[in-house]
Amino acid sequence: MVRGIRGAVTVKQNDGVEMVQATERLIAEMIEKNNIEPENVCSAFISATNDLDAMFPARALRELKGWENVPVMCMQELAVQGGLEKCIRIMMHVNTDASQKEIQHVYLEGAVVLRPDLQQSTN
Repeated sequence: MVRGIRGAVTVKQNDGVEMVQATERLIAEMIEKNNIEPENVCSAFISATNDLDAMFPARALRELKGWENVPVMCMQELAVQGGLEKCIRIMMHVNTDASQKEIQHVYLEGAVVLRPDLQQSTN
């Protein structure tokens, strides 16, 4: 069964190094909490708000050993008035036997406000 696993993190500034480090931290927690193996990942969509253009956040996933063949696409998040700024979001599609209730979505830093009903992270 294919399940979607969501994650999001905010950064303090439009800095490529900070963006990649935050995305790496987010992906690492998603992997750990959901026991994700790259061979089971169908694809990943990574979006960033329009105030983040210093780096493609997908670079973080590309640098992970074993993840080189996972299809990944970066895109710009909708610019909704009053929306969360400096935010990177991930939607990962994973083959898993876990039920939807067992999936652990990850929201870090300021992104915890996006879906407090799904928040399971301690950050």
